[in-house]
Amino acid sequence: MIRRRPRGSAHFNPVVSAADWFLGRRTGTGLTGRDLGAAQVTGAIAGSVLANLMFDLAAVDLSAKDRPAGNLWLGEVVATAGLILLVFALARSGRAPVAPAAVGAYIGAAYWFTSSTSFANPAVTIGRAFTDTFAGIAPASVPGFVLAQAVGLAVGIGLLAALYPDAGRAADQVVVPTDDWDPALDHRP
Repeated sequence: MIRRRPRGSAHFNPVVSAADWFLGRRTGTGLTGRDLGAAQVTGAIAGSVLANLMFDLAAVDLSAKDRPAGNLWLGEVVATAGLILLVFALARSGRAPVAPAAVGAYIGAAYWFTSSTSFANPAVTIGRAFTDTFAGIAPASVPGFVLAQAVGLAVGIGLLAALYPDAGRAADQVVVPTDDWDPALDHRP
């Protein structure tokens, strides 16, 4: 029996959501096309605005930190591909419950081992354009990073297909398991 994840489920990272959809579409697992939405980007922008306000800065202060360099984009490809490999390898091996800690550790480490400081997330990249702190990225630099993350997504999926041809069967495990979901209690439109 093929289980579908309940409507509205997603990830904090659009590239992980896209990989989940792509890998799961052949096996009927993973996110549906309807689950791929803009909520992640909206949340990242709201997070930047909230952080700005907490530190007594203007709510929206577009970043002036230019990051338009090929070496930074290559760092994003590496960080994003590695993240995709980590998440789906954990799901495929039945270790999805450790994914939150593993992803946090990976992103923390990738901050140091990539030239880009590892955004590895288009939503975060866009959100960081709304703060002119050390974490910011100039709006003009965002497209290069998002494109590099898309390339990292493709590289990550390619590596998964080569290393774990059955990774798509585990797509449902990339999000918190849905065994406890009760459609009768889900009142979302």
